[in-house]
Amino acid sequence: MRIRIGYELVYNFPQPTPMILNLNVHYSRASDMVRPDHLITRPSMPVSAYRDGFGNWCTRLVAPTGRLVLTADALINDSGLVEATAPNAWQIDVQNLPEETLVFLLGSRYCETDQLSAVAWQLFEHAPMGWARVQAICNYVHNHITFGYEHASSTKTALQVYHERRGVCRDFAHLAVAFCRCMNIPARYCTGYLGDIGVPRSDAPMDFAGWFEAWVGGAWYTFDPRNNQARIGRVLIARGRDAADVAISTCFGANTLESFKVWTDEVA
Repeated sequence: MRIRIGYELVYNFPQPTPMILNLNVHYSRASDMVRPDHLITRPSMPVSAYRDGFGNWCTRLVAPTGRLVLTADALINDSGLVEATAPNAWQIDVQNLPEETLVFLLGSRYCETDQLSAVAWQLFEHAPMGWARVQAICNYVHNHITFGYEHASSTKTALQVYHERRGVCRDFAHLAVAFCRCMNIPARYCTGYLGDIGVPRSDAPMDFAGWFEAWVGGAWYTFDPRNNQARIGRVLIARGRDAADVAISTCFGANTLESFKVWTDEVA
């Protein structure tokens, strides 16, 4: 199948302001792109690109004073298959983990493993290890946290989500990531596109989605505590320790986000 993906972000700046953007589809999907997701700016301006420490494509620019429109409209091929699961995947002992996974065992800005460790072990100590334990964590988060866009906060952490019991998809992912790390399972935060493909269409406004990947059975597998089911057509943008590493935009100065649109639809 083919999926149309894209966005339109409208900002207003009181003065020239540097920005870092994390909006390009992840390099691992480069061969699937039919029409690339080139960033278009209005007004036109110089931009530069680089790859961050996690391998994500990032863009730098200096926004001019006044209104700035950022947009992209792409087509991507997708298998149309439900994403892979591995219920028998085992948990690897910490001393045998690949070195590149170790950073995803540590606490981070939004995932306070030190403050959630006792809770995690109380909740999941007796869950079977490996895939089943990660799924038990997703089940807990899915069943105990209430979803609502009105609960969104850019400063909310996993510990706050645990106590408040409400949040958006990134909050579901942060709490699950923190619990996994507490249980010695590497987990990394992901952001990207996730449309209503293969599921009933939602009336809620489309947004970028947050989920996570856990290292079990010698590979990274996708988990989504917000939806808590394998999906079709998930398109990765970026991975990191938590949302701080994969912010869609980082502005180094005052600004107003006037409009925010995201689309991801199957193309007949």
